Amino acid sequence: MTTTTSTHERTATRETSRVALVTCAEIPDLEEDDRLVLAPLAALGVTAEPAVWDDPAVDWAGYDLVVLRSAWDYAPRRAEFVAWAAGRGNLANPADVVEWNTDKSYLDELARAGVPVIPTMVMGPEGWFHYGLPTDLVIKPAIGAGSVDAGRYRLDDPGENSAFDAHLRRLLDAGRTALVQPYLPAVDTAGEAALVFLRGPDGLRFSHAATKGALLSGPDEGVEGLYREETITPRVATAAELAVAEKALSAIPGGVDRLLYARVDLIPAEDGRPVLIELELTEPSLFLGTDDGAAERFAGAVAGRLAAAG
Repeated sequence: MTTTTSTHERTATRETSRVALVTCAEIPDLEEDDRLVLAPLAALGVTAEPAVWDDPAVDWAGYDLVVLRSAWDYAPRRAEFVAWAAGRGNLANPADVVEWNTDKSYLDELARAGVPVIPTMVMGPEGWFHYGLPTDLVIKPAIGAGSVDAGRYRLDDPGENSAFDAHLRRLLDAGRTALVQPYLPAVDTAGEAALVFLRGPDGLRFSHAATKGALLSGPDEGVEGLYREETITPRVATAAELAVAEKALSAIPGGVDRLLYARVDLIPAEDGRPVLIELELTEPSLFLGTDDGAAERFAGAVAGRLAAAG
């Protein structure tokens, strides 16, 4: 898909608009990938600046639009982050979407809506048992980012079985909800498909795709920093992947028309059909560097949002 920016959008935003690209204190100058949008925005007359979400010195009211990008430290303070988002009337994506999307328990809601979702068991602090769990599985917190506190375990190995119990207990003792999912072997060969959608003149449209290499090779041993390093390469999305992505997006509460961006992460199930792993609507990497014109399309999406608001 090619998203273009109309003459009206260029005129409406030139030398008039100021946009905050929201990040965290650990990445105050934005990730390298996000910095790719700065020049295209400037060419459209949009001044874009990094702004740390919990910095009390930031004057959020001074921005025409506040765009969430790399606020990847929110997981241990989700309630604070959700409250901050609720106070930003000019936030993209909107605060109610942020609240819904930052707890991966939304997977159950999407599954009930008919979206092909990876089988997921939700385990809360009230307890757990192993009956019915897959032998090769992944455990992750329902509220988390960057694959932090996630691990892969083979329950037929006594040592990994014990490590799984310890990992689960660590999450639950901290009052966190855990998600347990089968490890899909296709991630080791086909990788994880990340489909990026950006706002265009006629709504949210597919922009480009990337392949994410396998991240979890064994039990969680901790992560230095905010996220596990990923191997990212360009990808051509298949018709089946696009169909599942469109179905997932159509099930978002409140509809997709309010969204500036979305990323849909998919993996082939054992029968080869793609299933949803995550629906990223809050602060996803958009992998702008993997596709020629992606940064310009994202800049056009921001410009279009500004023009519509003006």
